[in-house]
Amino acid sequence: MGKYERLGEFLKSQRAREVPMTFAEIERIIGSKLPPNSPQYPAWWSNNPTNNVMTKVWLAAGFRTEQVDTKARKVVFRRVEPSSAEPPPARAKKLGRHPLFGALKGLAHIPPGVDLTEPADPDWGKVYE
Repeated sequence: MGKYERLGEFLKSQRAREVPMTFAEIERIIGSKLPPNSPQYPAWWSNNPTNNVMTKVWLAAGFRTEQVDTKARKVVFRRVEPSSAEPPPARAKKLGRHPLFGALKGLAHIPPGVDLTEPADPDWGKVYE
């Protein structure tokens, strides 16, 4: 088991949705120092899986980083909701739908009394008469 996998095992064992940690606590768990300079850059803590080996470990454990504070040397790992842990294409394939099906659900709001079949401009078609 690589040193970063220890962090993954630790995160998987947690019951809480949020696991706040200091960089020192992470170093104690992995049994070594974090790479020099890397943790001081917020981008190092981003949830991009191509970022670094440790990122893949916390993502695989079902967590994302939030509230990264490089000055105070702390980060919050937040559990990814189980429904979104499965990549959308796999979920869509299972349902036989396009991966973007439902992506905008709940984002459009139609006020009461608005008739979507009525032209926005009642004079719109009169230019052709």
